[in-house]
Amino acid sequence: MSQNRKDRQDPTQPWILIAVIAVQALCAAVFLGDMFADLSGMEAAEPGQGEGPHAYVEGLAAIALLAAIVIEGRILMWLMRRKAHLEASLSSAQAAVQDVIDTEFANWSLTPAELDVATFLVKGLSTAEIAALRGSAEGTVKAQLNAIYRKSGASNRAELMSLLIDSMMGQRQPAPDDTSARFG
Repeated sequence: MSQNRKDRQDPTQPWILIAVIAVQALCAAVFLGDMFADLSGMEAAEPGQGEGPHAYVEGLAAIALLAAIVIEGRILMWLMRRKAHLEASLSSAQAAVQDVIDTEFANWSLTPAELDVATFLVKGLSTAEIAALRGSAEGTVKAQLNAIYRKSGASNRAELMSLLIDSMMGQRQPAPDDTSARFG
């Protein structure tokens, strides 16, 4: 299923709620029109013989629909503001994560090639995938990975990712030869 079709079927899309509110508004207008016609006797065979109790029930239904429209409108506006806030928060978090990763890579003094490889590594690509993307031999990528591990103080991918996660959480452990972090 394409992403565009998936978005159209997503019940959390605002246009779906707007359409429901529009249908409810139309129903409320029909109920109100019918109620006024009943009370004025326009539909009765003889003037003054409106439907009385039936018209009041229609009026209550129309009022309930109007109240629901107001409530749904308020909820829709709140949800749209909440969504915008969450999207802004996510964008800030993504930028912060990228800043931490960039800072760590800079601290490790990675070469441009190592920086590319490290970026692909963080994204979860395999050595073969990195080599294919960079147009390099797997042996070259493995050598660059070893240089990244050495410079970061990690011995494998898991340790490297752990270092980055610790750094993101503010719990960065100093590298074995990083005396400034230990005594600073």
